[in-house]
Amino acid sequence: MNKKKFKNILVVFGGTSGERAVSLESGKACIKALKKIKYKVSSFDPKKKNFNLINKNKTDAIFNALHGKDGEDGVAQSYFEYLKIPYTHSGVISSFNAMDKLISKKIFLKNKIKTPKYFSLDRNIKISSVDKKLKLKRIYYPVIVKPINEGSSLGVELCKNKKSLIKSIKKLVKNYDRVMIEQYIPGQEIQVAIINGSPLGAIELIPKRQFYDYKAKYTKSAKTKHIMPARLSKSKYLEVLKIAKKTHNVFKCRGITRSDFKFYKGNFYLLEINTQPGMTSLSLVPEIANFKGINFEELVEKILLDASINK
Repeated sequence: MNKKKFKNILVVFGGTSGERAVSLESGKACIKALKKIKYKVSSFDPKKKNFNLINKNKTDAIFNALHGKDGEDGVAQSYFEYLKIPYTHSGVISSFNAMDKLISKKIFLKNKIKTPKYFSLDRNIKISSVDKKLKLKRIYYPVIVKPINEGSSLGVELCKNKKSLIKSIKKLVKNYDRVMIEQYIPGQEIQVAIINGSPLGAIELIPKRQFYDYKAKYTKSAKTKHIMPARLSKSKYLEVLKIAKKTHNVFKCRGITRSDFKFYKGNFYLLEINTQPGMTSLSLVPEIANFKGINFEELVEKILLDASINK
C-alpha cells in the first residue's frame, strides 16, 4: 500500500447525534490505529467546532468516524465536498439514501432485493387508521416500529400487539416526524461487510435480548453471541455475500458498508445498509475483517486509501 498518498489525516468524530458515544469510541480507535502505522493524525468534533473551521491546508484526507444524524446522512459529506478534501466512506447521495429507511426500502424493491413489508406514518397520523394499514399491507404482529432516519437501532421497538404498537407510535412521533412500521421477521441475524466493493464475510448474531437493539449492539452485558462465519450452507453464504455486494453497488457506496439481514425459511430479508458501520471494540466489521486475516490497522488503512471527493 502506498502510504504517501495521504500524510496528514483528520479524524472527524463525535458530533451531535444520538450515536455520539459510539462515534467517539470509533474515532478514538481509528486515531490510535492511524498513529500506530505512522500517519500524522489530528481530530475534529463538530459538536465543538463548525465544519468551516477545518484547516484545508493541513489536511490531506478526512477519516469520517461520525455516526447518525448529520454524520452519515449526507450533511457532513456535503461539507467535505465543499472543502474539496478527500474523505472516507460513501458520498452525499449514497449516504442520504442509505440513512433514510423509506428511500432505502424503495431502492431495495426496485432492484428486486427482498425486504420486510412496511409502511410509513407521519406525526399527524390518526392512530385509528393504523389497523387499516396493517390489514391492507398484510402485516401481522409482532411488528417493528422505528424512526425513518436513525442508526444503531435507536428508537427501534418490537411490538407484539395493538396496545404496545400504539404506545410506541405515540412515543416516537414526539421526537420524529416520520416512523416506519415493518413486519418482524424471525430467524437468523446475519450481517455482511463489504470493503471497496468486495465482500469481507458474513457474521451471525444471537442476541440474548428480544432482538438486536442498541444495547445488544454496544454493551458487553447484553452478551450477544457472535458466530463467524455465519452458520449457513456454502451456497447460502455466497448468496448473502452476493446480495450485500449488489446493494453496496446499487447505492453507489464507497469504502466500507455493512448490510443487515434476517434469514428465514430459506430467504434473506435485507433490513438496511449502513454506510458508517461502527469501529469500536464490539463492532462487527473489524471482527469480520480479523477473521479474514486483516487486523484493525490494516482495515483502517484500507478505508483511508479509498478516500476521495466528487462521489
